[in-house]
Amino acid sequence: MTSMHDEARGGDADTAKLLLARRDLLLTGTAAAAASILPATASFAEAPNSHSMSVLPTTDEGRAFMTMALEKMRQAGVVDKTGGPFGAVVVLDGEVLAIAGNSVMSDNDPSAHAEVNALRVACRKLGSPHLKGAIMYSSCEPCPMCFSTAYWARVAKIFYAASYADYADLFDDANIAKDLTLPYEERQVAMQQIMRPDAQKVWDEFRRTPGGARY
Repeated sequence: MTSMHDEARGGDADTAKLLLARRDLLLTGTAAAAASILPATASFAEAPNSHSMSVLPTTDEGRAFMTMALEKMRQAGVVDKTGGPFGAVVVLDGEVLAIAGNSVMSDNDPSAHAEVNALRVACRKLGSPHLKGAIMYSSCEPCPMCFSTAYWARVAKIFYAASYADYADLFDDANIAKDLTLPYEERQVAMQQIMRPDAQKVWDEFRRTPGGARY
C-alpha cells in the first residue's frame, strides 16, 4: 500500500477575472468555465489539457499502467482495507512516478483518495506542484476533488476504468458532482459569503507582494 506518507500577469481586472473563472471551473467542471479561462495570461500556466489529448488509442503500455492501478485498487479496498477500493498511477514520459491506493481510513484523512495520494507523491518526487504532460491512470472515475487536484497539477490526461454508476450504491462521487452544480445555498454543505471586502484587501495586498505565488 502506497499512502500519502510514502512518498502568470495582466491588470488587476484581468487577474481577478481569471481567478473567478478558475474557481467556477473547479466548482462546476463545465466546459463553459474552461472556455472563459483561455487564453490565460502569461503569468499563469496553460490549461492542462489539449484537444489532441482528448481521445487517445488504448495501448498495451496503457493497459499495463491501468492494471497497476487496478491491483492497487484491490489492495487498498479488499486486502489492506486502508480505504475504499481505489488505485491510481501517475506516469510521465513513460516512467511511473507514483502508485497509490485510497488511505482514507488508515490515515483518518478524507482527502487521502488514491489519485490525490499519487499526485502528492509524484509532485514531491519532481520537486514541483506541476506535472505538465503527465498521464494518470485511475481505477475509477475521479471524484470532483481528485479531478481538481489533477487540474491544478497540470495533468494532461486521465484514463479511468470504473464509472460513477458502477459504485453509486457505495460512494457519493456522482452526488457530489451533481451537488456542485446547485446554487450555494442549496448544496449539501451550504455556502454563504461574508466579509468579502476584508478578503479583497488581502488579495490587493497579495497582488502587490513581490514574488507572490502564481500557480
